[in-house]
Amino acid sequence: MKKLMLGNDAVARGLYEGGLSFASSYPGTPSTEITEALAKYDDVYSEWASNEKVAAEAAFGASVAGARSFCAMKHVGLNVAADLLYTASYTGVNGGFVIAVADDPGMHSSQNEQDSRHHAIASKAMMIEPSDSAECLEFAKKALALSERFDTPIILRLSTRVSHSQSIVTVSERDVVPMKKYEKNIGKYVMMPGNAIKRHVAVEERLETIKSWAENCELNKTEINGSKTGIITSGISYQYAKEALGDGADYLKLGVINPLPENIIKEFCASHETVWVLEELDDIIETHCKKLGLEVKGKQFFSLRGEYTATEIKRVIKGETVETVTAPESAPVRPPVMCPGCPHRGVFYVLSKLKLYVSGDIGCYTLGAAAPLSAIDTTICMGASVSMLHGFNVANKNAGVAAKSVAVIGDSTFIHSGITGLIDIAYNRSNSTVIILDNSITGMTGHQQNPTTGKTIKGDPTAAVSLEALVKAIGIELVSIVDPFDVKTLEAKVKEYTSLDAPSVIICRRPCALLKYVKPSAPVTINSEKCVNCGMCLKAGCPAIVKKDGKMQINPVLCTGCGLCEKICAVGAIVKEAK
Repeated sequence: MKKLMLGNDAVARGLYEGGLSFASSYPGTPSTEITEALAKYDDVYSEWASNEKVAAEAAFGASVAGARSFCAMKHVGLNVAADLLYTASYTGVNGGFVIAVADDPGMHSSQNEQDSRHHAIASKAMMIEPSDSAECLEFAKKALALSERFDTPIILRLSTRVSHSQSIVTVSERDVVPMKKYEKNIGKYVMMPGNAIKRHVAVEERLETIKSWAENCELNKTEINGSKTGIITSGISYQYAKEALGDGADYLKLGVINPLPENIIKEFCASHETVWVLEELDDIIETHCKKLGLEVKGKQFFSLRGEYTATEIKRVIKGETVETVTAPESAPVRPPVMCPGCPHRGVFYVLSKLKLYVSGDIGCYTLGAAAPLSAIDTTICMGASVSMLHGFNVANKNAGVAAKSVAVIGDSTFIHSGITGLIDIAYNRSNSTVIILDNSITGMTGHQQNPTTGKTIKGDPTAAVSLEALVKAIGIELVSIVDPFDVKTLEAKVKEYTSLDAPSVIICRRPCALLKYVKPSAPVTINSEKCVNCGMCLKAGCPAIVKKDGKMQINPVLCTGCGLCEKICAVGAIVKEAK
């Protein structure tokens, strides 16, 4: 049966058909939909884990038990899971073990655009890369069996465009794959030095075996159209090249990208006058070709940054200028903003007003850095807000500098990697105030459940972590829960806690305005007779509030009636409409 499928849905379908039993992931765009889709298959156990390292460890544990297992993450998530990956590559697997990592060229939803192929090379794990939804299904299905065949974790590399594009796939029935028997094997699975030294030998031998297999495997494909120009490529870059050049070039599309084969590349280059290597981000394939002594063209003509386009490829390789449709110069930019009614807005209004140093984190609340709030000073990686605040405060205290500062972190991100940083603060007694923005959901990736919500990935009830109990158990004695729209109380509490030489936590608790059970209140309106057009309400950065024809106005379609602007207005000009 043929279906139109999103790349991520096709990955899930391929894993399901390939006999997957266990899936554990942490949501991260653009990989999130894979595990959401897997959760719909009753034959596959699926879960959200507290972070990518935990997800990878859980999935690997299932593999050791003999089950075919999987975890998904975005590229920066693989940094978190790398500790498991690098040593699991040494031990090898029992049941097939696949990690999907979705890179984000162009940084559509990420803080960097790192190339995950480096992790595959450094960990000496096998990596394969599909170029469309059909290959997402095919490669994911085969990856489970190949993992067992070569005794290796397999990384399935995706990208934003492959994950979030749709194309036709052919679906099949699920393979019935019994669990492999677990047998105690200390030499294989206990990685103390004496055993690890021996396993490293096996890893190097395995790479040579995979490399030989890749010379003639079905995942690497050659398309010959009789052209003198050859294109070596992989993943989404293949689609761009085909769109740009069509049958005007020959193609070597590499599905296995670690370890890279040698002979088929040499043969392909030998039969063409000019060979281009097209790959987004770093020059992994190009460098491999040059190490083989081959003359290829690549990054001297194409960027190491961002995404490729068919237009760019056609311009560079064929020397053609392609007319493109561009937006008129007068079109306004539309940067992302916090939604109307977002509970985080009250927090950042207060922090901006108090002019504090704010150590930020990854989530919807990162938008607190945008004007007019401009409240956040740093955002690096998940959980870093807490640990960095500790370092920032200790350094200033030791230098005799008086610095008022806080960290902000979401509920899901706190569970992901903020807890250990807060333990460091409590243990070392730094004068640090951490604000946990508890909006009752994992927001930016699309409302996934997490260990604080009391629901599993399937929506079933489960134990919910009490943030206040957890924080107190860590050793934080100063803990307060505040409604972020109660700006007066919040401001007073922030002033109080940041003036003390002791660790403290403020939990700002109000659910995300977009949750289905959160019903908007009646919109507010501006009394034009009272309004003095001071612009104070604009400082909240709410999209529902605009200044038009010199007058402050509120868009009733966007307004959720959260009441924040009412509290900000000093002259009482903003009032609720009657429903």
